Amino acid sequence: MTNRTLLNLLLLVVLLPLASGCALPVLEHKAEHTAITPDISEKTPLGLALAPLLEAQPSFSGVYPLALAEDAFIARMLLTTVADKSIDAQYYIWHRDITGLLLLDALKEAADRGVRVRLLVDDNGISGLDDLFVALARHPNFHIRLFNPFVVRSPKWLGYITDFSRLNRRMHNKSFIVDNQAAIVGGRNIGDEYFGATEGLLFSDLDVMAVGPVVNEASNDFDRYWNHALSYPAQSIAGATNEQPDTLLAGLRAEHDPQRQKQYLDALKSSAFLEQMIRGDLQLHWSHARMVSDDPDKILSEAPKEALLSQQLGKILGHPQRSLTLISPYFVPTQAGVEYFQRLATQGVRVRILTNSLEATDVAAVHSGYARYRKPLIKAGIELYEMRKQGNLEHESSGSAGPFGSSGSSLHAKTFIVDEETVFVGSFNFDPRSLNLNTELGFVIDNAHLASLMKTQISGLLPVESYQVRLDSQGKLYWVEQNGHQKTIHNADPYSPAPRRFMVWLLSLLPLESML
Repeated sequence: MTNRTLLNLLLLVVLLPLASGCALPVLEHKAEHTAITPDISEKTPLGLALAPLLEAQPSFSGVYPLALAEDAFIARMLLTTVADKSIDAQYYIWHRDITGLLLLDALKEAADRGVRVRLLVDDNGISGLDDLFVALARHPNFHIRLFNPFVVRSPKWLGYITDFSRLNRRMHNKSFIVDNQAAIVGGRNIGDEYFGATEGLLFSDLDVMAVGPVVNEASNDFDRYWNHALSYPAQSIAGATNEQPDTLLAGLRAEHDPQRQKQYLDALKSSAFLEQMIRGDLQLHWSHARMVSDDPDKILSEAPKEALLSQQLGKILGHPQRSLTLISPYFVPTQAGVEYFQRLATQGVRVRILTNSLEATDVAAVHSGYARYRKPLIKAGIELYEMRKQGNLEHESSGSAGPFGSSGSSLHAKTFIVDEETVFVGSFNFDPRSLNLNTELGFVIDNAHLASLMKTQISGLLPVESYQVRLDSQGKLYWVEQNGHQKTIHNADPYSPAPRRFMVWLLSLLPLESML
């Protein structure tokens, strides 16, 4: 027997028990739920507040960009507080940190007063929450499902050994729907780095809050994920616990600095946005808005091509005639994407792309997939910008924030603007993972005023918060950093140490693009 044969046998002995324990359970009696639509005679608090607005604009949806991190959290908390019938929340990541626990506590309080809560989370991003989710799911009004779950709970990465093709595909969707009357979608997951509650990494991000007809589209989309075969009740996957949810919540809260939590809550109380929401003074952009999303069967590689978000976007947006501004924190265009942008530029369309710089990105592997396309994009006439690492400044909830708030250390927003007429905001990155592996969603908003406003804000942001990447006469890349009237030229990725640059170069040699 050769050494290789012996090694193969040993691996077989180790992995066979693991494989047999990795099969998903068969669910024979999983209940199907659908969105609750309050009867018009039921005067819910949210319905009463929205009725005069919706009666004046019956064919349009009202949208409001949530740029500031604190405002995005306040919006979710206030909607939870006024919920009367239902809350449907769908997320890729939910952390056990200050904001994650505050929101779970608020959802439980809603369930206590009779609101039906449905929480659907991708099983890849809920570390350390199994016991709490199982305990909460015992509540008659609190239903929690895990999408595309790992059978081996700890360490989860063992599941990739036996079921990589399934577990490599994730539900990246992010939505928060209250009473089927108001919805929030966008780039933010649930965690302190998305809501300005940490001194560590902060994300510059963008959500939109919407009311009107598009909310029903979001609810219908939530239903098809909730009732999908890969959506499992938490207790069927995560085991059992005898602990009470309040006890578990208190224990998790004790892990965090109470002073930091108090500071964050005090900052929320002084928010101008909070006062506007309470008074009902938010100026909504009334628009034709549509929901676009992937069929959840994409996770199983069974979705028809026309049911993919990328195909829906292509049909809705058509071909830009004048301009395309694209914001994607994880940008890997592939050769096909480069050719698409080249065609637009050849036709006279101004194309501007903003992604993370190497110093700002939180995923160096994705940057390695992007870096190789910088030269061909610039040669084609594309204006290429890379977001600087801004530092952890305190947000100022002044209501005058730019398109992505004011102080993120890493770009996380996913949006684009076409011809100053149409805006997309959602979870979709311009990379192979979003195109082919993960499921995504977003709103396409037809509103020239909003599109023009966002384009103007982005135009003001680019010189001061990003580096423009250019080519010199010899075809070498350089980065322009502008600080006031002073310009600094960098001949390598700015403020990124040589070992990090070397690691990115090394990763670029590996055949990883299809998974980035």
